[in-house]
Order: sequence, then C-alpha cells, then structure tokens
Amino acid sequence: MQTTIKHDITFEGVGLHSGAPAKLVIRPAGVDAGLMFRRVDCAAGTTDIPALWDHVIQSPLCTRLVNAAGTEVSTVEHVMAALMGCGVQNAVLEVDGPEVPILDGSSIPFVRAILKTGFTRLDAPVRALKVLKPVEVRRGEAVARLSPHKTLLIDFAIDFADAAIGVQRKRLNMANGSFVRELSDSRTFCRKADIDEMLANGLARGGTMDNAVVVDGDKVLSPGGLRHQDEAVRHKMLDALGDLALAGAPILGHYEGSRAGHALTNELLRVLFATPGAVEWVTCDAAMEAELPGAGVHWGEVPQVA
Repeated sequence: MQTTIKHDITFEGVGLHSGAPAKLVIRPAGVDAGLMFRRVDCAAGTTDIPALWDHVIQSPLCTRLVNAAGTEVSTVEHVMAALMGCGVQNAVLEVDGPEVPILDGSSIPFVRAILKTGFTRLDAPVRALKVLKPVEVRRGEAVARLSPHKTLLIDFAIDFADAAIGVQRKRLNMANGSFVRELSDSRTFCRKADIDEMLANGLARGGTMDNAVVVDGDKVLSPGGLRHQDEAVRHKMLDALGDLALAGAPILGHYEGSRAGHALTNELLRVLFATPGAVEWVTCDAAMEAELPGAGVHWGEVPQVA
C-alpha cells in the first residue's frame, strides 16, 4: 500500500550554496499525490515544483528543480533519498527559499524524523517502474546504466587521486531497510582544494566541516573522521537513490554508476523514458511491495551517529 507521513516534520538549517537560513516542512499527502516541493515564499500560482526528472536543470554540487514559472529549489537529493529509502510515496515538501537545508550533509536527520513521526498507510497499491531493457549514458570516463532486475540494485564505483578516498566500490540491494542501515548516514565529501576554489567563486557558502567530509591527500580533516571507511562511495549511492527517486516511483532495475554524478543520473532517466520499450509501469502486489526500498523499515535499523 502507498504511504505518507503521519504528521508534519520541520527541519531548519542553512543552504549549501548561500549559507542563508533555510527551512523545510514535510507534510502528509493523499493517494497518488506523489512528491511535490512548494516554495512558500513565492507568489500564488508559482509555488509548486514537481519532484520529477523532467524538472531538473544542470547545477554544480547538487540536484536542482525548476517549474514552468521559473521557481527553483536545490539540494533536493538527500531528502528525496530519505523519502524513497523509507518507503514514502506521497508528501508535500514546503521550503521557505531556494534551497533545502543541508543539515549534516547526509540523509540521517531526515530518516530519523520520518521514522519517529511514523507512517499512514493509504488505500491504494504502490506503482513502480520496471526496467525492461538496458539503457546507458557516458560522459568521458563517467558511466551510468540501468538494466532489468526484480528489485532496485545499486552498484557504484569511484576513483579519486586523494588517498583518503582512492578507489571504492559497493553493491547493495535496496530492498527493505538497506538504505537506512547502510547508506543514510554517509555524508557528502570534497577535497579541501575544491572547497577553497568554490568559496573563492561564491559557491558552497554553507559548506562546513560539520556537513561534509573534507579530505586533503591522505588526511580526513573533518572532526571525528569517517563514519564508514568507504563513506564516499556510500554517499554516491545515497545521491543516486535520491536522483532515481525523481523518476516518480520506485524503480525495479539494476543501476550501475562509475564516476557518475547528479547530471549523469538525470540524463540516464531522460534516456530511459525516451527509449521505446525500455520501461513500463507496474502495479505492485504484496510480494513486490515487500521488496521495495523502505518496506518494513523500523527505528532499530537507524545508524547511531553523533
């Protein structure tokens, strides 16, 4: 059955790009409402931004959505991953400005609040997108691919010159609560040199050592070090789930990413929907629903992080 959250949930922090105060309120929604961002600071008729792949515009550092009126909201990927990873199909996400708060740079604050609030089951089956044949996109050495699989399987590989990251690869079946257990607490990461450059260009003003893993060669500069030895690839998988959630429904397929990022995953979705016979809508029976991300997830699966 479809789900929404039981009660409103409020998050306050700063925006990654501007460093300005940012507030997000997630509200329950009804059957087949899907996920919708709403800019409460904008004029009537321009506020709603569907959380869908065809509303994504290219942006450095994050995923950014825009509607027909030009209203934007950015850094949506971590909350989208949390909603998908907790099995929430319907919600309204109200923001008071152009950015979702970055919080600690992972999905864990959203996951904790969603599970603490709980779910309302809605009287309608979940619909999913079943991948029927492989599709692939490439940009230089970066590759993203979707192929048929009975559940959502994510396979990711990264290769960074910095020894603190290096070569990492991880593969996870996203059924049930694996996102919450394995990925939700993994933070975004970057090189110190990249931070210095971005700040010099007026970007990432809200980025700090408290909401990102910062590395410099073989050193991890963020206080407390890593939450996982392979935290970097786990976060890339988290991002991929959040970007795939913009398909508008859970995907039944095998996602493979190598050096891929937000833009490439969105391009992959565009190719998927543009390729005749590559994907079909299916209505999930109870057995299929039990294999979706978030099915049966509970508080005991939440990682214990500071």
